[in-house]
Amino acid sequence: MKAIQELKNNLKQKGILAKSRVLDKDEYLDTFSGINTNLYFITKGSLRVFFTNDNEEHILYFGYKGSLITTIDSFFSTKVSQLKIQALKKTEVNFISKNEFMEFITSNPENLDLWQAIQGELIHLQAEREIDLLISSPVKRYQRVLKRRPQLFQEIPHKYIASYLRMAPETLSRIKKS
Repeated sequence: MKAIQELKNNLKQKGILAKSRVLDKDEYLDTFSGINTNLYFITKGSLRVFFTNDNEEHILYFGYKGSLITTIDSFFSTKVSQLKIQALKKTEVNFISKNEFMEFITSNPENLDLWQAIQGELIHLQAEREIDLLISSPVKRYQRVLKRRPQLFQEIPHKYIASYLRMAPETLSRIKKS
């Protein structure tokens, strides 16, 4: 998304996106112990955001190079997150705290407009995701996600995409072959 890259560039130009972190494969961002209101800009690698219910993992969304990712529940509510963020391969992120970010966003109407455009796009993607989950046909779910986010299939291991699409890895494999 161009708006995310523009936002990242603006933050870097102001010198307030200077913090970075490298995560090894399967490493978690610090989201278990409580509130995490940081925004993460992925510069390399991929992450998944998920929660666990009855020992079953449920993937909500992915992030990969060029993406913006956060524990959305904690970011907006400033409460303990139910979500976990895990690296799917070696991943590099730049990050900024919510307080620093909000100061930047509110310092200039153009920054606020850019942030609102990003939020609008993220809400649109979430609505599309919810529609995908209500479609009973695994083939149609796969086709919709492939059309909307083809890069997902290049960046994310297929077992996680299958989970995201609410199907068995074998089902995803069969669909891809046909």
